[in-house]
Amino acid sequence: MNYSASQIASLLKGTIEGNPHVSISKLSKIEEGEPGSLSFLANPLYTPYLYTTKASLVIINKNFALTAPVSTTLIRVDSAENAFAILLEMYNTVKLNKTGISKQSCIEESAKTGQNLYAGPFSYIGENARIGNNVKIYPQVYIGDNVEIGDNTTLFSGSKIYSGCKIGKNCIIHSGTVIGSDGFRFALQNDNKKIPQIGNVVLEDNVEIGANCAIDRATLGSTILRKGVKFDNLIHIAHNVEVGENTYIAANCVIAGSTKVGKNCMFSGQVGLVGHLQIADNTIFAAQSGISKSITKKGGGYMGSPAFEVAKYRKAYIHFRNISDLVDRVSKIEGSDPEKP
Repeated sequence: MNYSASQIASLLKGTIEGNPHVSISKLSKIEEGEPGSLSFLANPLYTPYLYTTKASLVIINKNFALTAPVSTTLIRVDSAENAFAILLEMYNTVKLNKTGISKQSCIEESAKTGQNLYAGPFSYIGENARIGNNVKIYPQVYIGDNVEIGDNTTLFSGSKIYSGCKIGKNCIIHSGTVIGSDGFRFALQNDNKKIPQIGNVVLEDNVEIGANCAIDRATLGSTILRKGVKFDNLIHIAHNVEVGENTYIAANCVIAGSTKVGKNCMFSGQVGLVGHLQIADNTIFAAQSGISKSITKKGGGYMGSPAFEVAKYRKAYIHFRNISDLVDRVSKIEGSDPEKP
């Protein structure tokens, strides 16, 4: 679709410098701009590209002072970064605005679907499933029996929702993610007999799950991701875990069974938690932290494996890096050879 500079300026409540009739059909990075594209300048490191870009339209901050002539049309706004984010969201909405039910999809007669459903080829909706309005189900998605999915939720290709799970409104499930697979429980003293997992998974509203995640169903009750939780790719959540509102978890994190994570926590990549822990609100974990004990103090930062407070860890790490020097000093004092055991 084509938009004029004046249309975009009106949308962003910005002011135009240049040709208000220039036509835009795509978005681009400022250093890779080409005719017919729109870009933005927010990072000062990219300022030189403003004077060389071939983009037809560039969004800049109101207070940006030009130091040379530009060949592109400008739109000045309060925040170029925020304005461009608005355009990206609009572009994504248009791009993903799929409609209709494919003849190659399968919806069981007992399933209930809302208005404006998109069901792509080879998608499946099971018995007694309940699907809300404006839900988008991409090709090869599996939705099991008795699943509930709220309004405006999107399930991308190849995601699988096992029976009985509940997904709220405005959720996004990316490709390859499995929600509701069995929790990992076996009776070790009874010939390793598998313990049936008869609970489910509940995702509240506004949850986003990245690609290739696995969220296990509860043994009894529910594994729960509260409102606003955001997951990166390749995350494993075990049975009966609860993740608090607006918690962000980066790639390769693992949370073992029955651990309860508080609100507004932040996990960097490759963090691991053992089972049956309690993690306080607003806790931050650095990458590759290993958590083996509950954390009751709110707002703390932790790193290391086993993890402890960031300030103490950094101090201890300085000593660790100096161990060789300390060994040499002690050896000289004792008159021994540090290279010999």
